[in-house]
Amino acid sequence: MIISQTPLRISLAGGGTDLPDYCAKNDGKVLSCAIDKYIYVIIQERFDDQIHVNYARRKEVVVSVDEVKHDLAREAMKLAGLKRGFEVTTLADIPSEGSGLGSSSSLTVGMLNAFHAYAGRQVSQDQLARQACEIEIERCGKPIGRQDQHIAAFGGIRFLTFRKAGKVDVERVEAAPGSIRALENSFLLYFMDKTRSADGLLAEQGRRTEKNRRALDQIRDLAVDCRKALDSGRIDSIGKNLDRNWLLKRKLAEGITTPEIESFYSKAKKAGALGGKVTGAGGGGFFLLYVPETHRARVRAALSGYRELPIALEPDGSKIIFNMKRRVWK
Repeated sequence: MIISQTPLRISLAGGGTDLPDYCAKNDGKVLSCAIDKYIYVIIQERFDDQIHVNYARRKEVVVSVDEVKHDLAREAMKLAGLKRGFEVTTLADIPSEGSGLGSSSSLTVGMLNAFHAYAGRQVSQDQLARQACEIEIERCGKPIGRQDQHIAAFGGIRFLTFRKAGKVDVERVEAAPGSIRALENSFLLYFMDKTRSADGLLAEQGRRTEKNRRALDQIRDLAVDCRKALDSGRIDSIGKNLDRNWLLKRKLAEGITTPEIESFYSKAKKAGALGGKVTGAGGGGFFLLYVPETHRARVRAALSGYRELPIALEPDGSKIIFNMKRRVWK
């Protein structure tokens, strides 16, 4: 039995500039953080030749990898060279679809990590990220960028630069421990009680890239500013940049924001939040707020009708947390 644990993420600034239509002309830049909410993938050997796949209250029982309907699981099995005679189960700490926390890519990275370990291979963080991008973007045709796969594989706080032809530079942000704790303590994450598939919104964003290029340039520059603020300990500047990022992001496509989201954010700002943004493509999922300590109780009181998800930052990326191979008697 093998169990992998892969973190979800919150994107602080730059989201959308990792999409292929933008990166074809300009380098995209994103500041992203892994959090202590996870996707777990369990794979174990079966006594027969069947393949069992358990996910999101569904169960598949097939006899060949080609028959697996879950596209990400099927392609990860193929890439890892799995054939038959195993059972896969996936578990998640949060709603697995439409959360805006990068769950699809975390699942893909986690499956690859578990499947390679099951096959007796160790793979690097870079290999996991690149293979997850291959599966999601090239094999499954999803209209997404390359941020989520890389933060899931590498973990920590990462400054990501997206270049032409799919090349990604990954830099660990080495801020002072006090700055990281201050940042972590300033985050409040709320569930909007609605999830939505990101694919439609991201496809529309891709089609509107040229129209939105100036706004996307500004969003990219905010990622650079946030990194500088974290490096220098100017943590409250990150909160203000979250607000600027959201004001730009919500204009990129219809459906990114909703009346419910606008009402939520208005209440949060009136109570003392410096800034915030949806954590994914938009339309629902989770909303991240930056709130100074002096206003945290007031913001929580104003948002008492919403569900808060306590989070901490996660320094590690995807890892194998259990590896029990069958012992052979000699």
